Amino acid sequence: MTATNEPADPAPAWAEAQFGPHRFYAGEGGGSAELRGARFEAADLRGARFTDCDLTGVTIRDGWLVDVSISGYLSNVTVNGVDVTDFVGAELDRRHPERVQLREGQTADDVRAIWDTIERLWASALERAARLPAPALMQQVNEEWSFAQTLRHLVFITDAWASRTVLDEELPYHPLGLPQSWYSDADAAALGIDLTAQPGYAEILAARADRMVVMRHIVAGLTDEGLGRLCRRSPAPGYPDEERTVIDCIAVVMDEEIEHYRFAVRDLAVLEARTAQ
Repeated sequence: MTATNEPADPAPAWAEAQFGPHRFYAGEGGGSAELRGARFEAADLRGARFTDCDLTGVTIRDGWLVDVSISGYLSNVTVNGVDVTDFVGAELDRRHPERVQLREGQTADDVRAIWDTIERLWASALERAARLPAPALMQQVNEEWSFAQTLRHLVFITDAWASRTVLDEELPYHPLGLPQSWYSDADAAALGIDLTAQPGYAEILAARADRMVVMRHIVAGLTDEGLGRLCRRSPAPGYPDEERTVIDCIAVVMDEEIEHYRFAVRDLAVLEARTAQ
């Protein structure tokens, strides 16, 4: 194995690194550039895990890719000379047509229809979860968030991107909300959130149900003209200071709901199989 910061060909002048599709900075202790341009030849990388890494421009040549799992933002991704980007996107849309519904939404009525879909999807997921033993809902699958942690994260998303921005509430954060993994303990504590807390599932369900009602009230009162209203507050301290409209913020909530639903049902299937053994 060789690793060097001096590749054979000059490295292209890439833009600033993007550490995963859902974070705007690397977080404490992250963002190392020591392996940029590294070369690995005849290296045993079995079991390696890359999380929130910028892999722009990476080349895997004559690799042995067996039982490989890739998730993230894709653009111009070729496998054996075939660009699979559009294929992956189309297959995800086929499996999860709510993605298409979200992308094509334009009006306040469209937003309400999308939220109807989101409520229906999550009601189905919660019914599946209710059939599992309670401890299973606290179990992580492949080091991803547990089902309970996912619900806690969506509580935070509603607080940050709906109550704080759209409703202009200064500190709407529920104590059991779960920010992104890179959000620091100190920043979370300033919002009244204890990242070490271990709330019970019933408490999590209650908080989640309350936040779903918040979103239902917001979308019920939307007008086409109001979608473009500027929100005064950022989602939470530490987020970039930039203009965000009502529809920008609501779209983030709905995108998070849809994507985390996809992850949740994927992992529910694993938990169901484990329970059946």
